[in-house]
Amino acid sequence: MKHAALVVTDSGGIQEETTCLGVPCVTVRENTERPVTITYGTNTIAGTRKENIQKAVNAQKCRRGNDRVPEKWDGRAGARIVETIALELQKRGLSQAADLH
Repeated sequence: MKHAALVVTDSGGIQEETTCLGVPCVTVRENTERPVTITYGTNTIAGTRKENIQKAVNAQKCRRGNDRVPEKWDGRAGARIVETIALELQKRGLSQAADLH
């Protein structure tokens, strides 16, 4: 997908992935649960009518690239989750140790 010139999909996950990669996307649906992909301009909702899909594809082909991705869409969510859990466990361990004294 990262080498694609354009992606046409009905998948929400693909909308997010193309946004992370800066690849133009046309979503063949009437709505999206990922509005940030529209805000960043990497995705266009085309609906399901052939004419609208063709227009959206043509518009996205002319779109300039976008190197911006939404905050924290950097592929490091797992590391942030582990860090948060470790900090919480550390806090709890310290407070339990303080209770023993």
